[in-house]
Amino acid sequence: MTSTTATTVPAERSVQIGDHEVGTGQPVYVIGEIGINHNGDVDIAKQLIDVAVAAGCQAVKFQKRTPEISTPKDQRDKIRQTPWGEMTYLEYKYRVEFEQDQYTEIDQYAKANGIQWFASPWDAPSVAFLEEFGVPTHKIASASVTDLELLQALADTGKPMILSTGMSTLEQIDTAVEILGTDGLVMLHATSTYPLPPEEANLRTIATLRERYGVPVGYSGHETGLQISLAAVALGAVAVERHITLDRAMWGSDHAASLEPKGLTNLVRDIRILQDALGDGEKRVMPGELAPMSRLRRVDA
Repeated sequence: MTSTTATTVPAERSVQIGDHEVGTGQPVYVIGEIGINHNGDVDIAKQLIDVAVAAGCQAVKFQKRTPEISTPKDQRDKIRQTPWGEMTYLEYKYRVEFEQDQYTEIDQYAKANGIQWFASPWDAPSVAFLEEFGVPTHKIASASVTDLELLQALADTGKPMILSTGMSTLEQIDTAVEILGTDGLVMLHATSTYPLPPEEANLRTIATLRERYGVPVGYSGHETGLQISLAAVALGAVAVERHITLDRAMWGSDHAASLEPKGLTNLVRDIRILQDALGDGEKRVMPGELAPMSRLRRVDA
């Protein structure tokens, strides 16, 4: 990836992620974030892949960690109540983490169902782990924007990147972009509040990021409804990522801010309608207007 400064803004260009082109004028790239909503169960992960496929998503996303590296030291020994009993936070992180065998199943299942999968790696060994599966891209979580060692490991793969920008200042994003470069970079505007209240969405930042960096910009949402994600598309978001779950009442930290199957289906449906409705911006007489024009207009130009 080549580097650029934030003050030298190239023309926005599309980014190729596997078989999908992401950018202005392309179909909105919809990512169903499974994350850790599988609760450590491959069967649940497969059901969520089915949900994403049925809804019309282009991709699903997981999270990959090496728990002894990515878990903050002051959190490791804290006791957590879980469906599997009382355990330390570090033990819990291992309990919900997929390893080689599970990701092999996921890889085969996603490919058989015609959907891309990738993950947010939270540490350098997880980058190497994901590279073994030939994932089409890597997603950088908002929490990792300032992890320069991880960013360099990701940049070294030469893969296109998706960078979430929650909980980050423009200066922190500038530093990340210096490492990642802008060739092959897609940004996602995000606010890392779970669930997201409307007054913190700040959707006009989509334009700010696009103008500052000259890259395709999408939206990663943590709200409970559909309106804010749809507004993001209307404001030019070229990708939308939403957490998905089988049931928001399931145990786990991300389920409450996730979309259930019907909600995801409705979101993708409405995004596709919005794409058609936005048009190309050229003012002209539409085919459907010709009959009303001949019937209603008394004076021709």
